[in-house]
Amino acid sequence: MSGLESLYQELILDHARQRHGFGLLDAPAAESHQLNPTCGDEVTLQLHLESDGSLRAIAWEGHGCSISQASSSCLSDLAPGLTPGELQTLIDEFRTVIRSRGTLQFDEKRFGDAAAFGGVSRYIARVKCAMLPWVAAEEAVSRLP
Repeated sequence: MSGLESLYQELILDHARQRHGFGLLDAPAAESHQLNPTCGDEVTLQLHLESDGSLRAIAWEGHGCSISQASSSCLSDLAPGLTPGELQTLIDEFRTVIRSRGTLQFDEKRFGDAAAFGGVSRYIARVKCAMLPWVAAEEAVSRLP
């Protein structure tokens, strides 16, 4: 394993242990619950908006493997300040890279710690784990008034 892969693996484990955005809040603007029946990962994700319609926070709860937990944590770090449309664009970009089987790389400036999931794209069974919170966020965006 290269030094960069090792660093990314440690970053994913850190996010799985110290989960940013963990804990549901009152009065979400939209919410989605998603389950990965393949491995049993589960997430409930909420979108909380500012008065101008931008995202104040993503709050979530769930259980499962370190990849799904870390992916939820990273997503919650990226969302504040984005509009729902910008979040949808980010979701689309994440999906494209994570499904590329390692042929595409994440823009580290745009994706921050979530760029660590680039290595996951080579393991088809793990892609669903990484995508779970992003699918929940996409559904929640579609439910916004």
